[in-house]
Amino acid sequence: MLESNQNTEHHATVIAVANHKGGVGKTTTAASVGTILASRGKSVLLVDLDAQANLTCSLMPQEDVKDSIYDALTASDSGELPIYHLGENLDIVPATLQLAQADLELSSVMARETLLRELLEAQAREVYDFIIIDCPPSLGLMTLNAATATDYVIIPLVAEVLPFVGLTMINNFLSMVKKKLNPHLDILGILITRYERTNLSKQIEEGLRSELGNLVFETRIRKNITLAQAPLEKSGIVSYDARSNGAADYNSLVDEILGRIK
Repeated sequence: MLESNQNTEHHATVIAVANHKGGVGKTTTAASVGTILASRGKSVLLVDLDAQANLTCSLMPQEDVKDSIYDALTASDSGELPIYHLGENLDIVPATLQLAQADLELSSVMARETLLRELLEAQAREVYDFIIIDCPPSLGLMTLNAATATDYVIIPLVAEVLPFVGLTMINNFLSMVKKKLNPHLDILGILITRYERTNLSKQIEEGLRSELGNLVFETRIRKNITLAQAPLEKSGIVSYDARSNGAADYNSLVDEILGRIK
């Protein structure tokens, strides 16, 4: 896996949540980590890079979005990040379905893989404590932009059959980005999500820990209905139900994250 080589020049810590497989909890993790950090007094900017806009829809009404990350990335001149205020210490750069067109529209743009990095460096890295990027379920241009702009990547993973195949693919992708575009990129950790107390889950977890050791977060995110319910109320998990297993697990994860980036 990637070796750590962090850049301490900028103020904000940028964390991308990425996996080319869908349904592993990327959006839930980005939203939960971001809202918990904000509740602890950290200034947080969430960035939705997924055309499905699930992060945006889980925290604000879609009809309130006038401009999105698509507009900033595709602007002919230097774009302006459209930042919307969600609550105390918490802002978001939203996405819309238009973002699905971005790969094609940016195909001939010079240095298109650094567009997000340039926007964040110009307008956000000196403003926030944390920038959390929710990536789409692919290794296309948007995830490439996130990997080029970030300090750390969290890889959510459901404890199911054949997780190592997908891990090898995303690790090779991130290793390439680290070598060619972002020498400061590091994997912060692999996060087991939708965990259930079954023999299969236990076997997969044991295999991951045996193979990858401390790269796997100690925290496991248990399968929990409140994690699915919170977005329906445009709420983070702690605001929605602070006593739920989901809130307990993600609070534990944030503790681990803060410990790992010190």
